[in-house]
Amino acid sequence: MAEGGTGEQGGKRGRRLRIAAAAVVLLSLAGYAVVQVARDQLFEPDPYHCLVRGGEDDAPYQLEPQMLRNAATIEAVGSARGLPERAATIALATAMQESMLRNIDYGDRDSVGLFQQRPSQGWGSVEQIMDPVYSAGKFYERLVEIPDYTELPLTVAAQRVQLSAFPDEYAKHEPRADQLAAALTGRRPAAVSCGGKRAEEPAAGDADEVRKKLVREFGPELRATVVTGGSGRGAPGSGLTIPVRAVTRDTGDTGGAEGGEGGAGADVRRGWQLAHWAVANASRLGIERVAYADRVWQAGDTADPADRWRKTDGAKQSEVRLTLVR
Repeated sequence: MAEGGTGEQGGKRGRRLRIAAAAVVLLSLAGYAVVQVARDQLFEPDPYHCLVRGGEDDAPYQLEPQMLRNAATIEAVGSARGLPERAATIALATAMQESMLRNIDYGDRDSVGLFQQRPSQGWGSVEQIMDPVYSAGKFYERLVEIPDYTELPLTVAAQRVQLSAFPDEYAKHEPRADQLAAALTGRRPAAVSCGGKRAEEPAAGDADEVRKKLVREFGPELRATVVTGGSGRGAPGSGLTIPVRAVTRDTGDTGGAEGGEGGAGADVRRGWQLAHWAVANASRLGIERVAYADRVWQAGDTADPADRWRKTDGAKQSEVRLTLVR
């Protein structure tokens, strides 16, 4: 639950005020508990799910497509601002605690959205806050105002933005947030995948819609070219190519993508960042195939999502290629 930057003003001392304050605390605790239970009960597991691969000692992180999609948006907005991976980790852990990475339209008092920001505390209108791009941007705006925020414990940095009644709760999400950030920033290649039986047939993809969402989240510097597929049966559908080098940003991180040639560099990492964003958005945008470097991800109803990336000789390291459902 995110409060405003100035906090609530203290009042006069006295017995009535202490009783009122205690009642407010109890109501907040009750409201928080109800919201947490509601979140768990309203969302049923979907056979179509996503996995984020961790390091050698980390188990894969399973989550719903909407959760991964929101996480990818949070990371992309930070990347568009040139922020380091640590900023994404802090933002992701915060959203995990506040909304379980679901863009919910309810919360304690007037809290809504991924970060449970409150219109009454100056975060914006309900309509604005319910826009993940806007809400992530507002979170980062306040985060970067904190001196040396990348050196602070995650709980401290998150709490200075959120002013939550439960500041210690952010810490428990740090391991998963680290895992998500490593994948979504592209530091860990071929680490994001989705698959399983879908409840409905995937809708056809719209190249202009995909390009619009890419530019809105990653910024206007991104350039994607629409590619038209063949018309014969079995011919590849239309899609987009995204040049990697043209959108590379210096985020201050020095590590290259794991598994790249000699530790690779910012271009390879950026390529995997864009490829993972596409996989995260595949079910919503009708993306059927994602190709980058020596790997291809193919959507499908069967098989473990962890097995959906395969080796190929046809993909390029200089661009990410998306093929859309026809």
